[in-house]
Amino acid sequence: MDLWIPMTLAAAFCQNGRSALQKQLKQTLSTWGATASRFVYAAPLAVGLLAVLIIGRGTPLPAPPAAFFAYTIIGGISQVLATGLLIHLFSRANFAAATAFTKTEPVQAALVGIILLGDTLTLPALLAIIASILGIILISLSRADGHKWTPDGSLWIGLLSGACFAVSSVSLRGASLSLGEVGLLLSTTTTLAFVTIIQSVMLLGWLGLREPGQVAKLFGAWRQAGWVGLIGFLGSMAWVMAFTLKDAASVKAVGQVEILFTLIASHVVFRERITARELAGILLVASGVIGIVLLGG
Repeated sequence: MDLWIPMTLAAAFCQNGRSALQKQLKQTLSTWGATASRFVYAAPLAVGLLAVLIIGRGTPLPAPPAAFFAYTIIGGISQVLATGLLIHLFSRANFAAATAFTKTEPVQAALVGIILLGDTLTLPALLAIIASILGIILISLSRADGHKWTPDGSLWIGLLSGACFAVSSVSLRGASLSLGEVGLLLSTTTTLAFVTIIQSVMLLGWLGLREPGQVAKLFGAWRQAGWVGLIGFLGSMAWVMAFTLKDAASVKAVGQVEILFTLIASHVVFRERITARELAGILLVASGVIGIVLLGG
């Protein structure tokens, strides 16, 4: 099995755990305060690991080309924008259905990857990605809490959020690849250190201007927020490693297994019943993920 597959599975697992912790953190912080915790507390870990690699192991810091800085800035900003759009969807009654359209990210990532990086994707791989997306939509529609969904502004917000996530994924891949043959761990850590610093500065600046009290609360909640940062850091490391090894579209398609982790927890822990529509969605997601693994692994 190629390394990008277990890295993606680990990233999806960490992302699921990080989201659960951020949901708890929202009892203390605002939406943007909880969002910032992911980046603000991850940045020192990324910088610290980079310092260990450079000083402790005597590994020289890569000389980033101009493209690296362009990719990290675009990737960092687009990830923050994507998160903001997704959070906005949560305020709408039909958010469960609308959020499903953010999961078109793998197809959008395929298009962005082809345009920016010259990535290639075979027709069977594209069909497997589409199958996983249809499965996500089925699951999300079944969890819409009885709200009838009709196309409205939420659809476009969801698609735009997915597009921003796609640009972020491809940009992180581009940044890591632009460093050349420096080793997977060093290229990943360098990319993540630069991106999280950019994101932390952006969000702390935003909170300082719009929600001044949140900055103090964010650092005051370090016990909870620290775990968000740690798990988010581990997940981000796994994502960037996977992006470096494989095109972002395939990685994100396999990453859709996150929804399966959520449904399993829902059924096992909370004894919630899985509907026929959810079961059909699970089978589609599973078939898409298996297809990508077999085709790309």
